[in-house]
Amino acid sequence: MAEAPLTTTFEDIDRTVLNTLGPAPARYWAGVLLLAAGIAVGGLCWIYQIFVGIGVGGQNNPVAWGTYLINFVFWVGIAHSGTLISAILHLFRAGWRNPIARAAETMTVFAVCVAGLFPFVHLGRVWMVYYMLPVPNQRDLWPNFQSPLMFDVIAISAYLTVSVLFWYTGMLPDLATVRDHSTGRKQKIFTVLSLGWTGSQRQWFHHGRAYLFFASLATPLVISVHSVVSWDFALGVVPGWHTTIFAPYFVAGAIHSGLAMVITLMVPLRKLFRYERYITLDVLENIAKTIIFTGLIVAFAYGTEVFMAWYSGNPIEMETFRWRITGHYGLFFWIMVTCNTLVPLLFFFKRIRTSIPWLLGICLLVNIGMWFERFVIIVGSVAHDFIPHAWGHYAPTLVEYGVMLGSFCLFFFLFVLFVKHMPSLAMAELKHSATGGGHGD
Repeated sequence: MAEAPLTTTFEDIDRTVLNTLGPAPARYWAGVLLLAAGIAVGGLCWIYQIFVGIGVGGQNNPVAWGTYLINFVFWVGIAHSGTLISAILHLFRAGWRNPIARAAETMTVFAVCVAGLFPFVHLGRVWMVYYMLPVPNQRDLWPNFQSPLMFDVIAISAYLTVSVLFWYTGMLPDLATVRDHSTGRKQKIFTVLSLGWTGSQRQWFHHGRAYLFFASLATPLVISVHSVVSWDFALGVVPGWHTTIFAPYFVAGAIHSGLAMVITLMVPLRKLFRYERYITLDVLENIAKTIIFTGLIVAFAYGTEVFMAWYSGNPIEMETFRWRITGHYGLFFWIMVTCNTLVPLLFFFKRIRTSIPWLLGICLLVNIGMWFERFVIIVGSVAHDFIPHAWGHYAPTLVEYGVMLGSFCLFFFLFVLFVKHMPSLAMAELKHSATGGGHGD
């Protein structure tokens, strides 16, 4: 049954969000400490790897790329749907984005930051990153700007910069609202953060223009950044990688996993902060419908990959995909297919896509499936390359599992701190929705 349309006052919106910024209960800090402990485990594993060497990971010949690159691609993908929801849907004036825009933008910023750590972890001797920077140095070494890895540095940096500006620009009116309802040190902090916002007509005019500009700029970045990440693989000659479908394939997969992560974050946030009046079932249902669409695109990409391997008549390409499906990592392939393409089809049933437990469970399975997709793509090709006597297997070590645990804990740690200390709903957007307007109208 569809929920009643949102009818509320500006004071209701302010009060609901500002109440979440009060003193946190003990269980909140217990959760924060638990996540901090996970971060410490990941940090200690990384320090151990730096002192002992990259060999403590499971990487070997021929599988030189393991979970560090898998998690890098995974977190870059998670970052993309924040821009999809907040920027693209803003351009289309989709009102159902407003209650979840702030959390989606925040997810983007934190996921990009976590993703940016993995190239450093994978580098091993992390201090050598100095020689990748385009600055004069005593060895006259310069980066190879034709390398896809340098493409990553430029693309991720540009995406992070635009995402942060887009995120912060949207928060300015809400930061001023918190400032006006605060006292003492908190008021001083938010006075600095709100950058002198007074809510004048001139400020709203420029704010709307700036927000629209960043939305327009961020939209092509959704496509370009993950296309660049896909070129890390597509520009190689490794069977299973050297294909033109990788750019749209990676973009669709990124949006698919990111949308699932949005619901994974929204469902607990909705319950804990009593946001049911704003993050309605209709909003979550619209995200679920979008997940059906992206899941079908991903399914088409899987089928196209297998068809092109067969249609090419290339025995090496055919053997690579046969081994992916039936070989050592065949179970991972079928987990990927089931979780990413078959499970989301359950959202065709209204009873399921309007059930909170089903929404959360299916989206968790989609994220698991998308992680295994990156594993199958990265490990499945290099482990079964051109020369049979060079084939091998790969299994992550405890050090790699520890770093992966630390990355997930870092993401949720940053998100949990944010939603408790900063406005987690876009109050200005909700007020525009309540008056029948749109952002920047």
